[in-house]
Amino acid sequence: MSKFPFDIVLFDLDGTLVDSARDLCPAVNHALTRIGRDPVSEGTSRTLIGGGTDMMLTRALEATGGMIGDDEYCELSQTLLDFYWDNLAVHTVPYPGCEDALAQLREGGVSLALCTNKSEKPARELLDALAMTAHFDAIYGGDTLGRENAKPAPDMLHAAIADCGGGRALMVGDTTYDVRAARAASVPVLTFTGGYADVAHGDLGSDAHFAAWHGFVDAARAL
Repeated sequence: MSKFPFDIVLFDLDGTLVDSARDLCPAVNHALTRIGRDPVSEGTSRTLIGGGTDMMLTRALEATGGMIGDDEYCELSQTLLDFYWDNLAVHTVPYPGCEDALAQLREGGVSLALCTNKSEKPARELLDALAMTAHFDAIYGGDTLGRENAKPAPDMLHAAIADCGGGRALMVGDTTYDVRAARAASVPVLTFTGGYADVAHGDLGSDAHFAAWHGFVDAARAL
């Protein structure tokens, strides 16, 4: 690979590198049925993702009848997590071309880091199950630095950049959480339009976007 314009690339996980809605949707529906709610379709579930499982559950509840009490919510959230963590790699797969792009970057001497709002333990377990862990020099989950420092805060991005030795960094994600974190960290950001955008792609505010992973390197070079 010819010279890449960034020393470090920071990646979101769900909806950016992997299509995890395939396993998140069953987990949400498992939780909803526990309280007598109707399940949501996989297509609907994709619009609920972003900001972590608590945000997904909140959106699912609002879409199926409204919020519940705090105590019941905490119990239901744990029900969702327990089910998901037991089934997080049943149907989830990397997006086509994603692994080739990661390998191409590493071969070119670029450092890679994961910056996801998924908790660190299940994020690592998912990467292990998909044989993707070796791509990354640093892995940060939404709880690694404390939930108050998850995206859209810039803390995990700053920490990952430091872990990778510093240099010019690029953030790659699919939602406003990724874009806002990148802006707060003062790094450029690309968005993947095949993910789970929480607003229209034109409203995400990223520097540019790409529709398929085979076009990622060219999109990054064009920034």
